[in-house]
Amino acid sequence: MTSRARTAIAVMAAGALVALAGCGGEEATAAEGGADGGSSAGGESVELTVSLFGTFGMEEAGLFDQYEEENPGVTISYETTQGEDTYWPALLTKLNAGSGASDIQGIEVARIRTATTELADKWVDLTQTEAADQLGEYAQFKQDAATTEDGAVVGLGTDIGPTGICYRTDLLEEAGLPTDPDELAAQMGSWEDYLALGEQYKASAPEGSAWTDSAGGLYNAIISTESEIYYDEAGELVYDSNPAVKAAFDLSAQAAADDLTAKFAQFEDPEWNPGFGNGAFATIACPSWMLGYIKGQAGDEGSGKWGVTSLPGGAAGNWGGAYLGVPASSENQEEAVKLAMWLTAPEQQEKVFAAGGNFPSNTTAIDAVADTTDEYFSDAPIGQIFGDIAKNAPTQILGPDDGVLKNEITNALLTIEVNDVDPETAWTSAQRAIDNQLG
Repeated sequence: MTSRARTAIAVMAAGALVALAGCGGEEATAAEGGADGGSSAGGESVELTVSLFGTFGMEEAGLFDQYEEENPGVTISYETTQGEDTYWPALLTKLNAGSGASDIQGIEVARIRTATTELADKWVDLTQTEAADQLGEYAQFKQDAATTEDGAVVGLGTDIGPTGICYRTDLLEEAGLPTDPDELAAQMGSWEDYLALGEQYKASAPEGSAWTDSAGGLYNAIISTESEIYYDEAGELVYDSNPAVKAAFDLSAQAAADDLTAKFAQFEDPEWNPGFGNGAFATIACPSWMLGYIKGQAGDEGSGKWGVTSLPGGAAGNWGGAYLGVPASSENQEEAVKLAMWLTAPEQQEKVFAAGGNFPSNTTAIDAVADTTDEYFSDAPIGQIFGDIAKNAPTQILGPDDGVLKNEITNALLTIEVNDVDPETAWTSAQRAIDNQLG
């Protein structure tokens, strides 16, 4: 694959999942778990450290405990950082120092291009391990994104992020809006319709409740439906000339200026988490991995009060997804690879989806979850909803600084919400901040 082609790695290919069954190879025995798949070498005890960000769903699904039970002598020490923006700089410091990183580290999809280029030598090449036999089991675009120009693979795919809209059925009902997912979708024929519905909600909303949580979250959902975002296929930076980026910014800025948002910084504002349970917002752009997060924040009292529907106009988008990589500095590389293989094998990806909604990237698991429903989300057919979105989402082009660009643009939107900054001034400030960071 050429350098130019690798820059145009697909994060989510339109129609690609339709033929995914042909992408996978035979399942590696080691990946299926059990003592033969992950017990410590020579029967000696080993402690494996795992550092992730946000909610990968593995702990919630009991996978770490299960692996320890099935592999005597293996102990897993797990930690997670809520914000990826905090997690990644800390990981960079450790990788560049050659020490301090965990045996397994999560890599967010917006960082994978950096991981395969600037940091390629900081990771174990999985093609040179027993994980090589498992690489063919993931959606091709997912594996390609983790492949360097020289053919090394730095990570095993965990989830992908087909995106819909999650909403509070009780709040919408109180405001006189439809709660059935199909009826709600019918009133959201476009993003403009979504904002117009928000105006209706604002007029009759319970006190203290906004239409959506944040302008930044709205922006990420809108832009998730695009193929070319921050970089073009040649690897050139095009965010400031791409009309899709500016249109997504303008719509999100409009929502902020019209007081349709709760003015939260996602994953950072201390009031954002309680907002899921206290009714601070009625809708939220919702990648499949957000389902588990909502359950964790809204708790048992939120069960049956949430629903899921498609994006406005039936648009299909992908927001997020991640990988598990083994740093080259790990002193337990062989055992860490075995654990990463097991965690991303189909049986485990199915369990993670059932527990938290993180949509599988393993092709066998994708087929297996098609009929999944979720009682917490009013018995929504989440397997079908997110599966259909995944099949129709566009190819996205990844660049080395996608994370930087996204963060600066969403930060600019936050200034509109919190400080009443003029939208055009905020856009100019975002461009300036991006220029300063990228040089």
